[in-house]
Amino acid sequence: MGVSRQREAGGAAGAIDTDSRRHALAAAGSGELDLLVVGGGISGAGAALDAATRGLRVALVEARDLAAGASSASSKLIHGGLRYLEMGDIGLVREALRERELLLTRLAPHLVAPVPFLWPLRGRVWERAYLGAGLVLYDTLGGERSVPRHRHLGRRAALAEAPALRGDALVGAVQFHDAAEDDARMVLEVARTAAAHGAHVATRVRVDGFLRSGGRVTGVRATDEETGEALELRARHVACAAGAWTDVLRDLAGGASERRMVPSKGIHVFVAGERIPMRTGLLARTEKSVLFVIPWQGGWLIGDTDTPWTRGPDGPVASGADVDYLLAKANALLAEPLTRADVHGVTVGLRPLVGAGTQSDTTRISRRHVVESPLPGLTTIAGGKYTTYRIMAADLVDTVARELGVRAGSVTHDVPLQGAGRADELAALVAARPELGEPLAGGGGRTRAEVVHACTHEGALRLEDVLERRTRIALVTPDRGVAAAAPAAELMAGALGWSDERARADAEAWRGTVAARLAGEAEPAEERPVAAHRRVLGDHTATALRP
Repeated sequence: MGVSRQREAGGAAGAIDTDSRRHALAAAGSGELDLLVVGGGISGAGAALDAATRGLRVALVEARDLAAGASSASSKLIHGGLRYLEMGDIGLVREALRERELLLTRLAPHLVAPVPFLWPLRGRVWERAYLGAGLVLYDTLGGERSVPRHRHLGRRAALAEAPALRGDALVGAVQFHDAAEDDARMVLEVARTAAAHGAHVATRVRVDGFLRSGGRVTGVRATDEETGEALELRARHVACAAGAWTDVLRDLAGGASERRMVPSKGIHVFVAGERIPMRTGLLARTEKSVLFVIPWQGGWLIGDTDTPWTRGPDGPVASGADVDYLLAKANALLAEPLTRADVHGVTVGLRPLVGAGTQSDTTRISRRHVVESPLPGLTTIAGGKYTTYRIMAADLVDTVARELGVRAGSVTHDVPLQGAGRADELAALVAARPELGEPLAGGGGRTRAEVVHACTHEGALRLEDVLERRTRIALVTPDRGVAAAAPAAELMAGALGWSDERARADAEAWRGTVAARLAGEAEPAEERPVAAHRRVLGDHTATALRP
């Protein structure tokens, strides 16, 4: 197997397009793979990169899109996790802070950037000393420093940093730094880096079952969601990195585990930058967890909730109660209260927490990851933190490598991520077609070239892939991408060879998706949003495959 195989795809290193997808499915069907990774979130993309850079022949398949699940609905932070420090998990915090440093300085400085946060103090005598002591440890655990150390501020200095705060909401503050990124873009660039090192990547491939031979898992039965074709994809080993779907896939394979998934629903809302005049993010304690107000994409991402989810891994829905909870917590600090009208977009995802059969309080479940081998030829990973994805991937592939008799260890600490050349790729598209340099109608400042590039270099196959994850138009524009849907679909039609009917159907399907989400968010009770969401989506007239 030897060293990893760098390659050029689609005219650019690691480009993912329809041709590379076709080659990926051919490779996975040939039976010559060492490893088949199921799941296209940060864990699966990280595993594909780790395996490819060890020289393994690897393919990744994903039922929807890269980062379609929790990996595009996180807090967008690369951080140690102050609340995990308070919970006593110093090892996890140290590991995460070291990964933060590695991403900031060596692997992805073009994707990850330092962000200041203010922790308002409410006046308790012990609070400043308690928080300050914790932040001294937080500043120390990560080793080398590429972000400033924390500092204590009086009330006047804190309000100068954050004039949006109510004067009676604090007596002072402590400011510290963490780091932020675009979580969906990070997954994409990890996957593209894996592809540049020889990994095969194919989205819209749904796993329906597992292939067995002599008691050993030898591959999967799957459906190509683009064509409806039944597939048999084979490899010496299968690794499931499917987050909240882990139990479903393990059961499908006939494996067993003493642990189970205990998914936790987390939502974030996005509001425009001018609504909260500040130069810093905020972090404040709530009765359950912490409130984040994070500067992101020119606005503010406010989150997050942490509530048990028992309705299965498909399609978590944000409720009106979720949105109102976040607005209420933010408004307790803000001089100018936010309203529902200020909410441009909402993300919702399921944290893939792993617990014992009796655990139900998701706020107290460890964020450490768990690697298991429920059957010969099958390994699963679940749990963990986005920040430590590289460590998670290495642990997963270590387990696979031992079973395959491969001695090569992980080298991803020395593999920079793709993405720094994206501007050059976009410039080349505009040079060839100048009209692509124009703004996308309804796109909040995004260009037409970004839609085409998403298809020709970044593996987008559906309109939702572009609006939700490649451009973030669905999150940051007040209409959630409805105005951009038709012009974006028209551009995708040219890039992917769609018919006019297909483009119209995808645009209509997106409008139905937005209507269904808004219906869920209009329901104040926690039990009713799912039914409202499904009813609206089911009543919608779109004929295309829905997201």
